Amino acid sequence: MSEQILPILPLRNSVMFPASVIPINVGRRRSIAAIEAVQKGGEPLIAVLAQKNPDTEDPEWKDLYTMGTVARMLKVIRLGDDNFSVVLQGVERYEIIEPVAAEGYLAAKVRRMPDRTQRTLELDALANNLKETGRKLISLLPNLPKEASGILEHVTEPGILADLVASNLTLDVAEKQAVIESVDVEGRVRTCLKLLTKQLELLKVKKEISSAVQEEMSRSQREYFLRQQLKAIKEELGEGEDVEDEIEELKAKIARSGMSEEAEKMATKQLTRLRYMQTSSAEYTVTRTYLDWLVELPWKTTTDDKLDIATVRQVLDDDHYDLERVKKRILEQIAVLKLNPAKKGSILCLVGPPGVGKTSLGKSIARAIGREFVRISLGGVRDEAEIRGHRRTYVGALPGRIIQGMKKAGTVNPLFMLDELDKLSSDFRGDPSSALLEVLDPEQNHTFSDHYLEVVYDLSRVMFIGTANSISTIPHALLDRIEMIDIPGYTREEKRQIAVHYSIPKQIGEHGLSDRLLHFTDNGILRIIDSYTREAGVRNLEREIARVCRAVAVKVAQDGDAQSFEANDDLVQELLGPVKYIPEMADRCAVPGVTTGLAWTPMGGEIIFIEATKMLGKGKMAMTGQLGDVMKESAQTALSYVKANARQFGLEPDVAEEVDIHLHVPAGSVPKDGPSAGVSMLSSLVSLFTNRKVRPDIAMTGEITLRGLVLPIGGVKEKVLAAHRAGIRKVILPERNRKDSPDIPEEIRRDIELVYVSRMEEVIETALEP
Repeated sequence: MSEQILPILPLRNSVMFPASVIPINVGRRRSIAAIEAVQKGGEPLIAVLAQKNPDTEDPEWKDLYTMGTVARMLKVIRLGDDNFSVVLQGVERYEIIEPVAAEGYLAAKVRRMPDRTQRTLELDALANNLKETGRKLISLLPNLPKEASGILEHVTEPGILADLVASNLTLDVAEKQAVIESVDVEGRVRTCLKLLTKQLELLKVKKEISSAVQEEMSRSQREYFLRQQLKAIKEELGEGEDVEDEIEELKAKIARSGMSEEAEKMATKQLTRLRYMQTSSAEYTVTRTYLDWLVELPWKTTTDDKLDIATVRQVLDDDHYDLERVKKRILEQIAVLKLNPAKKGSILCLVGPPGVGKTSLGKSIARAIGREFVRISLGGVRDEAEIRGHRRTYVGALPGRIIQGMKKAGTVNPLFMLDELDKLSSDFRGDPSSALLEVLDPEQNHTFSDHYLEVVYDLSRVMFIGTANSISTIPHALLDRIEMIDIPGYTREEKRQIAVHYSIPKQIGEHGLSDRLLHFTDNGILRIIDSYTREAGVRNLEREIARVCRAVAVKVAQDGDAQSFEANDDLVQELLGPVKYIPEMADRCAVPGVTTGLAWTPMGGEIIFIEATKMLGKGKMAMTGQLGDVMKESAQTALSYVKANARQFGLEPDVAEEVDIHLHVPAGSVPKDGPSAGVSMLSSLVSLFTNRKVRPDIAMTGEITLRGLVLPIGGVKEKVLAAHRAGIRKVILPERNRKDSPDIPEEIRRDIELVYVSRMEEVIETALEP
């Protein structure tokens, strides 16, 4: 018995035998590394080993059997970067002596175990019995080639004969592994004879069942004639004609629906029950409603996709301004669908503030590719049955929203929008987000199961698109199944363009006006944007434009259409009343201790003010403004840094010992948290103690450490847009956020100077007046 070190190739759902030749596809990382190691070596031998559990993706030694087959690699074809097709020829058995360390794959020292055959009369008799049973089995399988019997006759070695038989039987892995582990040839032949005899008996029973089915069909024809006679008798008595017509109509609908075999079996069973029920019983109504749902669901009906890239791009551009990154990702999805219609697409989720066009974007995609559009709102949904439906045992049970949406769409490939994914909640009735895991997993949703239907429904051809304002409340397992596409807020110029090309024409048309009667000037539009709205999206902008249109509509209805109106700066202020938002930067930053910070919210970016003041006391620090734990810790870090580096700022070391400090963040009714206000808090404290004002045209954001480092933060684009809306002309950002600058629109970068810093000394030098 020779020993050698060989790479290990684990097999799932299969066992390889000596003297057999099999092709396999290799795609797992370790297996590919093992194949490549054999190619680089001398003799093309590899140790093939079966897995105990086929679901184990990356098996370790405990997941593998200890005996297998040494195989010779006859041919290796590379199908891609991570896929090989390999043809293997079994050589002989082996057992693992001990694992051996290898780079990127499993390897072991193995002991090869060739057959030691000692021919005896009993062994020859067992081998002949095995051949005879094999011939009987072949005679019951008409699809096998005639050569199969000849191959059995030509094999003379009992051990090889047993391996040949075992490799061609339909057995589970454990049974085949038992044959591999039968080193004794006589014991192996006995084991194979038992398994072969079992297969032979199963085939005989199957044949008997087939004959019984033929007899059953004859009986069914007899039953049909008897039913027809019963129907004629009932008609003579004036009974049941409508019910029979109804049942026959349902039977025809079931046949036409194209439902799956499982669903058709369930429908036929329920239809048979319905035939013998009283129409006045409650059970009759429940069963009839269930059958109506089954036959009205789309099982095979589809719409033809319009996958012309230029047309899709044109429709998206017609409906939405800018959003180039989002449109690019959608066009990529459409392109892949065009080249490979069978590909399971990603589940997209559009994440952004309210009013940026997430839901309308879904409608545009459906219109562009010619699919039916279905939308369900998940806001406030807290019951798992809303997704999966109620079981039919409950009174008034219905399918879940997914199945209801599919019935409404009428096709198996609609565009399904799951609105407000982040607003899902849960209670004692279940967690709807967990039920969505199956819906939004391309590997599982072809077997979606609704509690009401109790049959599998295929959702794999549905294009799912979700929307959310924030991903913070979406469970991690659900996030793992969807691809996030961020839709940030709009700039001032983008809002003006959207108003000119989309909102104003729409509102003028809806209010019965025309371009001749009402014309918006650029300064009028900008006045609405700057003074009457403060948002990341355009929903309030459209609302204010509608207010102007309504006011003009009143004048036109009252005085006639002889006069035309120009919505300029003056008319807008006259119709909309006092301005709602006034820039307050200069007033708020006019004293030491006040700093302008930047914050991210699900509604977009916002500016916040950090106010610090001091009074005689004992070195205590008060913090107000509904600050969260992380924000309070940032304030403590800032104070500790100021105390530790007082001389650097021209202060005495005990500067904070005899005073109390009060740190306040206005808008006290709004909860605030996060580490990105650390830079602003430190600047406020230094400004307060040194009596130097913070420049009124500067805003800042960044996390700080006790060493004075400025760490990166998120939401850079939204924060810079908020600064621009508020009239800020210089923004201090962490150096490690420089990579985010391409996301900021070019027009904003022209208006705002971005200063990147890595330490707090740079912040103080830039932000504070001399």
